[in-house]
Parts: sequence; C-alpha cells; structure tokens
Amino acid sequence: MLKIGVLGAGHLGRIHINCLKQIERYELVGFFDPAKETAQEVEKETGVRSFDSVDSLIDAVDVVDIVTPTVQHFVCASKALKKAKHVFIEKPIVATPEEANALIRIAEEAKVKVQVGHVERFNPAFVAAEPFIGEPLFVEAHRLALFNPRGTDVPVVLDLMVHDLDILLATVKSPVAHVSASGVAIVSPTPDICNARIEFENGTVANLTASRISMKNMRKMRLFQRDAYITVDYLDKVTEIVRIHDNVDLSNPFAMTLNLPHGETKQITFEKPEIQQINAIKTELECFWDAIVHNTVPVVTIEDGVHVLKLAYRILEAVNESIAKYK
Repeated sequence: MLKIGVLGAGHLGRIHINCLKQIERYELVGFFDPAKETAQEVEKETGVRSFDSVDSLIDAVDVVDIVTPTVQHFVCASKALKKAKHVFIEKPIVATPEEANALIRIAEEAKVKVQVGHVERFNPAFVAAEPFIGEPLFVEAHRLALFNPRGTDVPVVLDLMVHDLDILLATVKSPVAHVSASGVAIVSPTPDICNARIEFENGTVANLTASRISMKNMRKMRLFQRDAYITVDYLDKVTEIVRIHDNVDLSNPFAMTLNLPHGETKQITFEKPEIQQINAIKTELECFWDAIVHNTVPVVTIEDGVHVLKLAYRILEAVNESIAKYK
C-alpha cells in the first residue's frame, strides 16, 4: 500500500484529504498546512494527522499530493522529488515557465511519477465525449465563475482558463501557430476576464473565454468537426453529440434527413451518451496510484502541465500586448 500525504489543507486540500480517505489503495498518513488554526480544524474534522512541517510529511510518505497555493508548488514539488517521492501536483503545475523547465529536470533525475491535477480530463461529461472527438476544426469554450477571492493570486488564465487549455491541447494534435488575446483586470491586479483566440498549424481555431466575475457559473465547451458537433457541459455533467451521416437509416425515428442540392441526402442524429456518476478528483488520484504501481504513464503528465502553462503565458503576453496597443 502506498503511503500518501497532502500538502495544503485549504478548500481544495480538504477535498483531496476526504477523497484519499475513501481510496483503500492509499494509506493517508497525514497532511501539512502552515496555518495552525486550519490544521487543527482539519485534523479534528477528518481524524487525519497534522504534521509540523513540509519536510517531516515528505519523509513519512511515498507519494506527495501538493494542493498548496500555486506560488508554493515549485518549492514543495522540488523537495519531494529530490527525496524520490512520487508527486501529484495541482494545476497550474507551477507559477512560471522557468520553474516548469527546472521542475522537469528535477523530475527526470528523480525517476519517479508526476501527475498534474487537470481534473477536467476526468470529468464524466468529457469522458463520455472523448470517444467521439476526432479532429476538431473549431473549439469554443466558456468558463465563467462567480467572484471568489480564492484564486485571485494568479490571473484568470492560470486560475480558470488552464482547464480548457489542457483539454484543447489533449484533443488538438498540432503545434500552436498563433495566439491573440484581450483581458481586463477588474477586482484584482491581474486579468479577471480574458478571451483568447488560438490558431494551430493544422488550421484548427479555438476561442476561449474565462471570467471570475460573472453573474452565473458556466463551464461549457463546443467542438466542431467535419462529421460531428459535440457539446460538453462540465458543470451540469451533460454531453450531446450531433453527427452527420452519408448513409440514411429510415428506421431511426429521431434522426433528421437532409435533402441537399444535386440529389445528395444526409442524415443528422442526436445522441446523449450515458454519463457515469464518478468523483473526478477521486478518480484522478486513483489513476495516479495505477500509474505508480503498474509503471505506466500518468493520464496528465508533467509535460502536459508544462505545455499548458507555457500556452497560458503566451496568452498573458498577448493580453499585455493588446493593452499596450490601445493605451
């Protein structure tokens, strides 16, 4: 059984602790949080031991689950990797591309497993949609959230948009050719709203919008490809597939038949794949156990996390260029 410990017992850290308590394949040894009141409260609530320092927790486990604020990711992950501990690290992987490059080098030397917490890969709505995704030509995403001071230590691109950037890079198998973006800082020193247009070398275009000062919560993505239109609602866990077929099946009462010019006939079908009721955070932690024990590649690798971070910084640079242009 792998011994695991959690660094960080804030809102998300508590969720991780409660999920790990339910996974029998791990032995949850304890957690560390620098805020003594928080640590005492979580220890009392969960019955999980609170450690006195980052180092003492790392020394006591095989796997370190890092759920600290982003600015602390690099220091915590470096300490764990240098002691040859497997590392699960929340998104974004670290605070800067320079830290990301350094972390990759440290991980390579450690020869351990690292998985990044881009949890939407495990969202049941995306899991249901994934088999239908082929070669998207256009992707549109809206990730809107009510204002919450938690997370405002980083721009909205690193706080929210990174989820959609990860899905985008996982589904569009082509290098990024061009990025343009605009953003506005409303309540924090960095952009709280951002829209990015990402063009890939294969011609695919993505239009992503993220906001953390919206009047409602929304997490939707639409993918358009030659044979299908796919919608993924990450919040309400709903997936819809609209597909175009060359062969007409008159026995399907729910299909729509199109009579096109020049005598062509096509058929449109509508599908709602069954959604599995799973806890995405619990599932990603279970998958990390599988990768460690069976020596397989984690679902979201350290390289995946670094690519997302670097694209996020390209977007932030484009935002700054846009702001400077119209000053």
